[in-house]
Amino acid sequence: AYAMIDRITDDKVPLITINHGRTDTTDGRVFPYVFPLLLNPYSETSGIVNYIASKEGGLDKLKGKNIVVLYHGSPYGKETIPIYELLSQKYGFELSQIEVPHPGNEQQAQWLTIRREHPDYVVLRGWGVMNPVALKTAQKTGFPADHIIGNVWSNSEEDVIPAGDAAKGYTAITTQASGERYPVVQEIVKTVYGDGKGNLEDKSRIGSVYHNLGIVNGILN
Repeated sequence: AYAMIDRITDDKVPLITINHGRTDTTDGRVFPYVFPLLLNPYSETSGIVNYIASKEGGLDKLKGKNIVVLYHGSPYGKETIPIYELLSQKYGFELSQIEVPHPGNEQQAQWLTIRREHPDYVVLRGWGVMNPVALKTAQKTGFPADHIIGNVWSNSEEDVIPAGDAAKGYTAITTQASGERYPVVQEIVKTVYGDGKGNLEDKSRIGSVYHNLGIVNGILN
């Protein structure tokens, strides 16, 4: 999305970014052909900080708290660094931001650093294998899962099932609920999969986090 912005502006072709992309593209006066939908980096970060504040009893209770952001070592992972710094200054919480190099299947050093810092919360801004590894390594180093808050790309079944018991108590932000009870999901099951259409081989995926996100994306697009 970052690399395409200049090109789509020159070509006057709409670009839809869902749950990712540059925060400043929210200003349509400057970026008339970019349409960020659902979350952007700032709204996601603000939502997570507000959630932590709600657990502590209000935004004023964030002052003096220690929050660590464990982020994927990529442009995606780094895009909230200045946003967390801004909110740290605004609300007075101590902040450490620790990078995990891609793919994230080794995090012992990072979690030993976290254990030394003894934070009140860890925000997991992960991707792929980094997420279950983070939860399992947190358990090994004694950090409680119920004080780890995942971002929107750390919230799926693939992120928690491989972590097993280490994921119990873990919370992550999302833009849509999972489950099959929604009319649109039931209609797809009946009219698409029921007629032998579609390319979803594993029907157990119906109603999963990413399956439902795909439905939402299809509606928005």
